[in-house]
Amino acid sequence: MIQNKVAYITGGTKGIGLGIAEILLKNGVSVAFSGRKKEDVEKAEQDLKKISENVLGIVSDVRSLDDENQAVSLITEKFGQLDFVIANAGLGVFKPVDELSSEEWNSMIETNLTGVFHTLKASVAELKKTEGYYITIASLAGANFFENGTGYNASKFGVVGFTQAAMIDLRKYKIKSTVIMPGSVATNFNGNVPSEKDEWKIQPEDMGNLVLDVLKMNPRVLPSKIEFRASKPKS
Repeated sequence: MIQNKVAYITGGTKGIGLGIAEILLKNGVSVAFSGRKKEDVEKAEQDLKKISENVLGIVSDVRSLDDENQAVSLITEKFGQLDFVIANAGLGVFKPVDELSSEEWNSMIETNLTGVFHTLKASVAELKKTEGYYITIASLAGANFFENGTGYNASKFGVVGFTQAAMIDLRKYKIKSTVIMPGSVATNFNGNVPSEKDEWKIQPEDMGNLVLDVLKMNPRVLPSKIEFRASKPKS
């Protein structure tokens, strides 16, 4: 049963994170979510409250462990517990390796990889109490390298390895861990503006339904790594 549980979603103001938040709220889960920009957090919170009042928007940058510690404190203060953590915040810069700047490299590693560590580090004590679930959103780029993807590939390969190793560390506390690796998703990622041209892609609500299915599985089952792609290639 997932009703009356509490979830925290990073990068929850749009795209995949927002899609997950919407689906969980519709299925009785209280949702806290975070984003870097106050105006984005406020807008998403307003939209999500049309589904349920059990929402908390938090301004937090996953690159900062202090921010994530504060986020978890706010969540437990409001809801009293934390059951599910979905580490979704991420960004991508796609350039040839000889043109990629150190600042661009660091922005991806610090957000995509160090960020998932910060989120887990901040929340693990609460997850131990609830025997909760920790999910990371990686990418098929965490298993498949491509041109102009050095920084992004490095960060997402790292997320996959991190989550799989964390799964082994945490299962003795009855905390479950899953890494989800989607392919092309219809979001605002990398400057895209979703439109009819993206109909062939995975939709944010598809990601939400996948997370819902994972959380509802029998506790004896652990889908530790999930590759998730569009069923038809781009035409």
